[in-house]
Order: sequence, then structure tokens, then C-alpha cells
Amino acid sequence: MTQTVSAPQDVDIRATYLAAEDLKLAASLLYQAYHDDPVFLEIFHGDKEDYEQRLRTSIREELGAFWQAKQPMVGLYLGEAMVGVACLNGPDDGVGFERFWHWRLKMLLNAGYFSTKQMMEKEKRIMSQVPLTKFHMLSFIAIHPLHQHHGFGHYLMAAVNTVLEEHPDSQGVAVYATNDKYREFFKDVDYELIKEVQVGKVNGALMVHHRENTLTGS
Repeated sequence: MTQTVSAPQDVDIRATYLAAEDLKLAASLLYQAYHDDPVFLEIFHGDKEDYEQRLRTSIREELGAFWQAKQPMVGLYLGEAMVGVACLNGPDDGVGFERFWHWRLKMLLNAGYFSTKQMMEKEKRIMSQVPLTKFHMLSFIAIHPLHQHHGFGHYLMAAVNTVLEEHPDSQGVAVYATNDKYREFFKDVDYELIKEVQVGKVNGALMVHHRENTLTGS
């Protein structure tokens, strides 16, 4: 997918699937975006000295798992600079929350057994609450800090909708938002609040963007 996004004439914005050489920069953007995420602070013990190292490692391993499993990862570019990234789990995994065992085995070495188990329970709990049969899960999304509040998030979500359009068997896209700011953002791009879901000590909003003319639970 290479998509030129509607923008002012003097601005060159495009969205495309990531290439292998883009993963390192994508990991850096995601690290900045999720450094203070309450779920990751709890799972990876944000009060510990090695929190940042373990978070970096887990994000890098997760992107490697996405790449090997050929899951859709979209980059948003302003000219040649990557300003945003979104990673989705497709509807055709066939194995639900247990889809990336090779990543979790590596994570056991890098994050520890307890953190790995918590991450798996987080995914299992959230996925089980989605009221769709086949769907995409928006696992990660980030906009470069210097380019936030300029509408780039909406451009990136338009690219996510293009991914959905390319998979007619998917009924929609689900996301788990743990921050009020993100809840408002997803609401603004047509995501419906399904329910509040607690993961450990963290409360978050499970939200779904339905494919047009797709009924919940159908």
C-alpha cells in the first residue's frame, strides 16, 4: 500500500507499508509514545531501573514478530521523514492471543516470566471482549512528538481505514485506549466505546471502528 493523503498542496504526506529498514525508526517512535503508558508501566515495572531497557527490547521484539508474521505495519511520511506509525494484527491469524509464541519466548529472557504472563493475559482479556468475529486489532500507534497536534494522527487513521478496506472479511478495527486524550482522539475518528476493561490495576476503553454496514456481533 502506498497512499498519498489529501493535504495542502505544499505538504507531501504519504502512507505506505513499512520496509525492513524502517523498523528501527518505527521502534523509536513507539518507544516515545508508550514510555508513560499505564499498562506498560505496570507490566514492565516502571519503578525499576531497567524499565526503559526492557520496554525498548519488548517493542523491538514485537515489531520483529509483526514483520515475520506479515502483519500490517503502516508508516506515515512527511517528505522522506517518518512522522507516524501504526501496527495492526490482521483477522487471519487463526490463533488469537497466542499468535506470536516466538516473540514471547524471547520476551521471557528479556522481560521476565511475570511480565510475559501479564502481557499475554492483557491480550487475552481485551481480545475476548471485542464483539466481532473477525477484526483487526490496532496494537500500536504513534506520531512523532514534534509533529503532534497538526492533524497527522487523522492522516494515519485514514491509512488504517485503507488497510481495513483491503481486507473485506474484517468487520472492523478494535483498539484499547488507556488515556483520556486517546479516547477522545479515537472517538473523533469514528471509534465507538464498547466497554471499560480493567487490565491489572489499569482501566482502559475498548473501542471499535465498524466497517460500514457491519452490525456489531454479526
